[in-house]
Order: sequence, then structure tokens, then C-alpha cells
Amino acid sequence: MRSTSDRIRHALSFEILALLLVIPLGAAVFDMPMDHIGVVSVVSAVIAMVWNFVYNHMFDRALQRLTGTTLKRPWVRVLHACLFEAGLLTVLMPFIAWYLDVGLWQATLMDMSFSAFYVVYAFFFNWGYDRLFPLAEWASEDGSSGGQ
Repeated sequence: MRSTSDRIRHALSFEILALLLVIPLGAAVFDMPMDHIGVVSVVSAVIAMVWNFVYNHMFDRALQRLTGTTLKRPWVRVLHACLFEAGLLTVLMPFIAWYLDVGLWQATLMDMSFSAFYVVYAFFFNWGYDRLFPLAEWASEDGSSGGQ
């Protein structure tokens, strides 16, 4: 199980790298000012960071209880990323509509676009993070030092 300090490092590094990617990309794709997308992205990142910390802890506890380990195989990573984004979608869509003064449908499409980016990003970020910072328990489970 990851420590609290490791979870904080994970959450902060995840969100900082994501912001560096998503703000200019979102401004270009949605043809909106970078400062507007920046505010939406930063507020969303703060909400996501808190959710990330809570969700990952709950997911790991459930995974450990169900399987006896926190080792995440590729199919578990896909489930992990999709469930995370589904929870976030329900919170962020109304905020996006309000702040950007767009309709709920446009906000939903924007939120789903951000979510699609983050599902792919989360999969690869978490995989890389686990490779850079593997847990000792994984070495005995798959014969390597990094989670699969």
C-alpha cells in the first residue's frame, strides 16, 4: 500500500504535468482564450487532485481486499481510469457550463473531451509512476521490480 507522502507526490505530479498539457491543448481545440481554459483547468485540477487522493486510496483498499494485492494489471488500470473519470464528470460538467457560459450540452461535450484525454493520460501516467516508484510487494508477485 502506498504511503500518504507517496500519494501526495503522485497527485501533485499528475496534476501539474496534466495542466502543462491540457491548457494549451484545450484552448486550441475549443477555440477559447487560454485564461478561460486555464481557470477551468486549474479549478478542475484542484477538485480532481482531492478526488484522486481519496479515490486511489479507496480503490487500492478495495483491490487489496478483493485480490490480496494492489498490483494493477492492464485491465484493472482501464477500469481504474474509467471509474475515476466517471466520478469527476458528474461534478465538473455543471461548473464548466457555468464558468464558460455555455449550454449543458456543450459543457458535457467539453467535459467528455477532457475526460477522454485524462483517461488516456491517467493510464500512461500511472503506469509510468508505478515503474518509477514500484512497491516492494510487487517484486514477489510478478518477478520484477515494477507493477504491470
